[in-house]
Amino acid sequence: MTESTVAEVMARAVTALERLATLGEEVEDEWQYVTDLVAVYRGRFGQIAAARAADPVTPETARAIDLAIEEAGLITDPHRAIDWLSTLPQIVLFTLGEAA
Repeated sequence: MTESTVAEVMARAVTALERLATLGEEVEDEWQYVTDLVAVYRGRFGQIAAARAADPVTPETARAIDLAIEEAGLITDPHRAIDWLSTLPQIVLFTLGEAA
C-alpha cells in the first residue's frame, strides 16, 4: 500500500464533503446550514493541508479515512447527507489527531 500525504487525504475528504453538500442542498430549509458547515470544514481542512501538506499518513490512517469516505459515498438521502456533513469531518479530524 502506498503512503499518502496529509494533503492527499484532505483533498479526498473535501471532495467527499462537497458531494454530501450537493446532496444535502436538496433540502431547501437546510440550505444555509449546509453551506455554513461546508465553509467551516473546508476551511479547517485547508488549514490542516497547508500546515501538514507533505506529512506522511500511515496506510492504516489513510485506509480509515477512505473507509469513512466510502461510507459517506453510499448515502443517497439528502437528510442523511446533512448528518454526515458533520460526521465525516469529525472522523477525519480524529483520525489525523487534529482538534475539531
